[in-house]
Amino acid sequence: MKKHGATKWLSAVSLAVTLALNPAFAVQETAPAVVKTDTQARDAYVSDLLQKMTLEEKVGQLRLITVGTETPKEVIREMIKHGQVGAIFNTVTRPDIRAMQDQVMQLSRLKIPLFFAYDVVHGQRTVFPIPLGLAASWDRNVLARVGKVSAFEASEDGLNMTWAPMVDVSRDPRWGRVSEGFGEDTYLTAEMGRVLVKALQGDDPAARHALMTSVKHFAAYGAVEGGRDYNTVDMSPQRLFQDYLPPFKAALDAGSGGVMVALNSLNGTPATADRWLLKDVLRDQWGFKGITISDHGAIKELMKHGVAADPQDAVRIALESGVNMSMNDEYFMQYLPQLVKSGKLSEQEIDDACRHVLNVKYDMGLFRDAYSHLGPAGSDPQDTNAESRLHRADAREVARQSMVLLKNRLDLLPLKKQGTIALIGPLADSKRDIMGSWSAAGVAQQSVTVLEGMRSALEGKATLLYAKGANVSNDKGIIDFLNEYEKAVITDPRSPQAMIDEAVATARKADVVVAVVGEAQGMAHEASSRADITLPQSQRDLLQALKATGKPLVLVLMNGRPLALVQEDQQADAMLETWFSGTEGGNAIADVLFGDANPSGKLPMSFPRSVGQIPIYFNHLNTGRPYTWENPGKYTSHYFDAANGPLYPFGYGLSYTTFSVSDVKLSSGTLARDGKITASVDVTNTGKRDGATVVQMYIQDVTASISRPVKELKGFEKVMLKAGEHKTISFPIDAGQLTFWNAGMQQVVEPGEFNVFIGLDSQRVKNGKFTLQ
Repeated sequence: MKKHGATKWLSAVSLAVTLALNPAFAVQETAPAVVKTDTQARDAYVSDLLQKMTLEEKVGQLRLITVGTETPKEVIREMIKHGQVGAIFNTVTRPDIRAMQDQVMQLSRLKIPLFFAYDVVHGQRTVFPIPLGLAASWDRNVLARVGKVSAFEASEDGLNMTWAPMVDVSRDPRWGRVSEGFGEDTYLTAEMGRVLVKALQGDDPAARHALMTSVKHFAAYGAVEGGRDYNTVDMSPQRLFQDYLPPFKAALDAGSGGVMVALNSLNGTPATADRWLLKDVLRDQWGFKGITISDHGAIKELMKHGVAADPQDAVRIALESGVNMSMNDEYFMQYLPQLVKSGKLSEQEIDDACRHVLNVKYDMGLFRDAYSHLGPAGSDPQDTNAESRLHRADAREVARQSMVLLKNRLDLLPLKKQGTIALIGPLADSKRDIMGSWSAAGVAQQSVTVLEGMRSALEGKATLLYAKGANVSNDKGIIDFLNEYEKAVITDPRSPQAMIDEAVATARKADVVVAVVGEAQGMAHEASSRADITLPQSQRDLLQALKATGKPLVLVLMNGRPLALVQEDQQADAMLETWFSGTEGGNAIADVLFGDANPSGKLPMSFPRSVGQIPIYFNHLNTGRPYTWENPGKYTSHYFDAANGPLYPFGYGLSYTTFSVSDVKLSSGTLARDGKITASVDVTNTGKRDGATVVQMYIQDVTASISRPVKELKGFEKVMLKAGEHKTISFPIDAGQLTFWNAGMQQVVEPGEFNVFIGLDSQRVKNGKFTLQ
């Protein structure tokens, strides 16, 4: 039993520091070159610069302008000349960026450099798997590799900041933006975000190939009701602080210089207007010193949220609440000066916001060298999209690591490079879709499709037949939606039956059928929430016809969210989850299908059996009437009309070899509050192939002052083992891992009994016990 009176309160350590100014570091009428880079020098430099700036110039620094049809480059350049722009979004080539920076350095009064930002979410020119796929690697080294390559390519394009990583915990696969994040678990998301921030920014944000991060979306955007994008979020403070905020804290502790504010409301207050969130929590409790940036158009949306009466009111509320910079701004320049002149805002509030913007520019090294990410004018690449600028080997290896083998009946995979193979499906030869959403400056024509990858792997060894078989969807409304902003989906004009007939005829000539099915990339994107997460009917009809041929059937899934695949699980002999795997996706998929790479990925989100089960996630709270497989009972928490539990659980993934895990060994059965114990297992590769797996440690607080999750992920390690090899994997445990927010919103650790579960997914585990004193 817990001794609730003997709780240990763990106070949060403030990151805030008192910064002294150095008045000797003077600012000239134009911004001079910088020699010192320490915090004191920065604060002195920025303070003196602020004294030289007019109110309008300060407001100009708070404006992040998006290049587009509404604000073409010519209009922006005129704004720049008059000091009305602080940063630029959506310009990704060095000549364009150089021209805009030239406007500042040659024509503006104070020559305050611009910074340039873009959505470098899973690569810049080399496109890596979508973040959900990266999380499926469960490999910190993979994330570090992606971050370093992405930062190199983005900074070579002249960019200074990225709107990434997205660390929104996402437990509803209907939400299209689950593709941008790392899944349903707090700890996994925090680890992936932390590593990516460190890799993108490095130790010095001013370094030549460092890219400052802006972690997003603060906060709890992944919990929108019904999985509908831009919807409201309502949750207890315990859940917010326990489950949804820790990944942001981890990313900021790793050094993220920016925070993008969420579009959703949180417990009734839009994040863009949430002073408690942006000041009390972010600034005062966490000590964040970087920049806060609104999401695209979010400030004007305060009127539609119903918390601002007019544009002037929206601007005032956002600035007072802690938004430093407005993305896609049209209101700041129009209303902020008159709000100050009328006394509704103080100039000090403008100065505070402007200081954060200037601090970030200083940290980026832009005051020292406004062209630090551009180099000399003559160094611009002659061909922006040159093949030599890509990192294909990195992309191929990362994509291999991200794939999850979901099913492999009778060891159908890996396929042999012999005989005749039929490749069928609407996504088998789509260069655009394999890159996924938010593919930055990636060029579709440079990506490798599954058809191309398999042709290359089988050249001179086997016969490969191809038929499209179906369109992604036969619903014209869906296709029109997907093509609203770009012609992303090309439909075959033939009738659905004619396409299926061709596919069936092709399949009958083959020894095995590989069907590439799933979602178009636009179906797993911002503004792409789905009420139905099954495969589109056109593809289900195709699979039914292929199954009827009696040929062995391998499904290759391309998708940006967990799908409900009960029917497909029954039809398929083998199933490989590849997500949207990027520039080298086709080659990497072929590598795995033919055994040149052994899959080792694990699911970062549970796959439901149906949409009616949502939300379904592994670390749910206990209930008074829990459902168990052994004793389901009528009056337990379950659905009576369907199988319960996920189709594929969190952490699940097969291999071409097999592994065994020993019983859990604890270094001690008791844990002192200031001590540490170790939980260990022996992992053995019991198969005939070398392979890697992910060993996962979960902890359960058995009895606490409030109901606690049935288990929580607290550690993981990817381990490579040769056939027959075994290795001891150990996880340290200390009191800090056992903390939670109690009913009084105090972070505590309570003494008592804890279960330790270690296994290769969240369901099949070995367990041990210890007591916290």
